[in-house]
Amino acid sequence: MKLRILAAASLSLLLAATPAMAEAKKDKAPSKRFTAERVFDMEYAADPQISPDGKTIVYVRRAMDRLTDRDIGQLWSIDTATGNHRPLIVSPEGASNPRWSPDGTRLVYATSTSGKPEMRVYYPDTGRSHPLAQFLQAPSQPVWSPDGKFIAFSMFVPGETPSFAKAPATPEGGKWSDPVKVFDRLQFRFDGTGYLKYGTTQIFVLPVDGGTPRQVSFEDTNLGNPAWLDTTTLLVSGNLAEDRELDPIESEIYAIGLADLSIRPLTNRDGPDRDPVVSPDGKMIAYRGYDDKVLSYQQTNLYLMNADGSGAREIAADFPGSIGQTAWAPDGKSLLVLSEDHGVLSLFRITTGGAVTKIATGIGGESIGRPYAAGSFSVSGGKKPLIAYTAGFADRPSEVASASIDGKDAKVLTALNDDILPYLEMARVEEIKVLSSHDGLEIEAWVALPPGFKADGSFPMILEIHGGPFAMYGPYFASEIQRYAAEGYVTVWSNPRGSTGYGEDFAQAIDLAYPGYDYDDLMSVVDELIRRNYVSQDRLFVTGGSGGGILTAWIVTKTDRFAAAVSAKPVINWYTMALAADIAQLVRRHWIRADPWSDPDAFLKRSPISYVNQVTTPTMLLVGEEDFRTPAWEAEQFYTGLKMNGVETALIRIPGAPHNITSRPSRLIAQTDNVMGWFAKFDPAKKDEEKAE
Repeated sequence: MKLRILAAASLSLLLAATPAMAEAKKDKAPSKRFTAERVFDMEYAADPQISPDGKTIVYVRRAMDRLTDRDIGQLWSIDTATGNHRPLIVSPEGASNPRWSPDGTRLVYATSTSGKPEMRVYYPDTGRSHPLAQFLQAPSQPVWSPDGKFIAFSMFVPGETPSFAKAPATPEGGKWSDPVKVFDRLQFRFDGTGYLKYGTTQIFVLPVDGGTPRQVSFEDTNLGNPAWLDTTTLLVSGNLAEDRELDPIESEIYAIGLADLSIRPLTNRDGPDRDPVVSPDGKMIAYRGYDDKVLSYQQTNLYLMNADGSGAREIAADFPGSIGQTAWAPDGKSLLVLSEDHGVLSLFRITTGGAVTKIATGIGGESIGRPYAAGSFSVSGGKKPLIAYTAGFADRPSEVASASIDGKDAKVLTALNDDILPYLEMARVEEIKVLSSHDGLEIEAWVALPPGFKADGSFPMILEIHGGPFAMYGPYFASEIQRYAAEGYVTVWSNPRGSTGYGEDFAQAIDLAYPGYDYDDLMSVVDELIRRNYVSQDRLFVTGGSGGGILTAWIVTKTDRFAAAVSAKPVINWYTMALAADIAQLVRRHWIRADPWSDPDAFLKRSPISYVNQVTTPTMLLVGEEDFRTPAWEAEQFYTGLKMNGVETALIRIPGAPHNITSRPSRLIAQTDNVMGWFAKFDPAKKDEEKAE
């Protein structure tokens, strides 16, 4: 009997323990939500380069390193016939920018060793590589000569810093202040670089067997984007005009003779001409540019000229999009161009006669933080050329894909996140289109619906606004959007007027009118989500960065419908922007087209600071401390104005961050989580929950 009682007691204890044990296991199970740390689990493909014979694709496999807090790339290869996928170059400091030799027997790439920049050549047949030279500055933009014997590249050449006084020598053991910094140029700092060192970027040539780089250009300004016209001539882009500081978009294409280092222009017009690509037979040069009409946005067109610069002509003049990355088809009768196309990147084939065919779409996915359309491609040689490109998706970052040159037989070759994403609860993305309340213009948008979503009118909403403003969002994976969804937010992003990808007229609709009716476009998108009962009209939030930052600040000066706002790296005052930003002259000459000292109203009438007294919405300002595109004092002006007017506000400065705040994983997490923390603080539903407790 006693044994039976003990047995029963043991059974009852076991039964009682089972739910607790199950609960304990449940607690130890990883979250199915897209938590902040999941950023470190994401991988994405970039810069796929297909070999000349079409048999191998080498690409940059990028991932977030937890220990170094960096986005690091390694080189991986894919056999296009078998799909065999393997690491090629794995370095603690990363590897990037792979480029095949013309015969496909070698690969040049960029890396570093012990913090020193390197350019190395890899030999696939042996699996070995060697450094080309000892570099004191980082080489970039490597291109092979047609015979495969040389590599041309660009590299910074230090210059002499101006000085007006000679400082006395610091006595031995003395602790004097650092010496003064002297500047005498209009652009003396640049975002992501900081205060500019004196010097220029010039062109170099180096034998593939290694040696000492030979400098072949010696101009007083930067030259870049080298391309081989033949084995004795290089093409480069730059602006050698005397007034180049006052005309920041101007550039020409120049030919450098390697025998005598002569330099001569092949183009000559008012407007940018850049990015030359030489036809397979060396007889024609394709390039991109436009005639400068001094507008805030101008679409880039496609041109051809003969190898000597004669016969310049535009092709496909009626093409509706702006011409992006360009490459010749192997037959030399057509070109492949990447172009923004209604929210996605599409690849088009344009014949030299101007006939246009769309051959692939959905390219992108390389912008892992926010849903920008970033992607690239390359094309093989041979009679049956293949295209390698980055494929973008709404539910995962970019993968490597391939297709024939006519777009057929397209297939995705990688699955970089299949170890993570299938086991997480991800947001579902829907496309919506609305008519603007201003004039009925159609606006395209996308909405991410969180796990467990029901159209019951209870969900909070985040309106996420893109920067630029001449840029484009699309239906692409974005870790910020997934984080918002994981916390229960319905997030909507759109392309209001001024966005690219919808034709030149659509983008130019904000010329001398920004911010303006794009506000109505955005509010129409919000109204549509309320009409669909997707969100609660009492739980609306708004945020955006850069161009989205100014629009966020502009919105809270015009309406109090949002419970809270976060304006990231905004322009708050066009007057100070036109005098102190790294693109000051572009703002003055092309965007406002006035002088701040003679026509201050032209700048102030579209500056949120002019209407800060109308704001009642709790508004946080967020900026990188080393942002020179929209410097920290822009956000600080609005923050101070809000404080003076008694509006709830906060200022977050991210140490070391440039305009691209999310360039490091921890900064991406900091931005996203602080945005959600601010919204939670002012969420009416959460306040009601706190009162009920």
